[in-house]
Amino acid sequence: MPYSYEYPHPAVTTDIAVFSLHQQQLQLLLIRRGQPPYKGKWALPGGFLEIDEDLESGAKRELKEETGASDLYIEQLFTFGRPDRDPRERIISVTYFALAPAEKLSISAGSDATEAAWFPADELPELAFDHAEIILLAKERLAAKTLYSTIAFQLMPETFTLSELQSVYEILRSETLDKRNFRKWILSLNLLEETGEMRRNGNHRPAKIYRALFPDRVDMIR
Repeated sequence: MPYSYEYPHPAVTTDIAVFSLHQQQLQLLLIRRGQPPYKGKWALPGGFLEIDEDLESGAKRELKEETGASDLYIEQLFTFGRPDRDPRERIISVTYFALAPAEKLSISAGSDATEAAWFPADELPELAFDHAEIILLAKERLAAKTLYSTIAFQLMPETFTLSELQSVYEILRSETLDKRNFRKWILSLNLLEETGEMRRNGNHRPAKIYRALFPDRVDMIR
């Protein structure tokens, strides 16, 4: 027999902030809600955790069901549990952020989402629930992790130049980095390898092309 209790239990959801780079901008994947509450409003992909699945599995399932996105780097962010955060009932959300290079993503709305679309992370529409708070924390966490990890590599294509990699760091940190110091630092990590190929960008000298040695993992660095 299932257990029953005389006092109420909160429900659990997962919500996922998916970031990518489009047109030299950090962008965020949102879905338009097809069901109340906040029907027609934009929100993060997510939904209720099923009784027999773990948290990360639930997050990945909801992401695929609502946007078609899968096989992304995903990391737990924070737990949001303000009592009035959802008008339906007492709901606790375990949130995640996910990263992927643009060419890896093929987006299509599904499940109870009527639309899925990318928005510049600094120019978002009005959002449902407390999703603006979740996104703000996700952006702050992402920027902070560039200081002590290789998290930025998750937004890179398979091969890239050092200038292209520096541009991603600058976008995530919202600051301009010294070219010489950045190159000295990033190469000292011994986490990149030359492909032996070169790429010309405009009238500049051809640049060496690199790839990450361990593209599927995020390393902690000093």
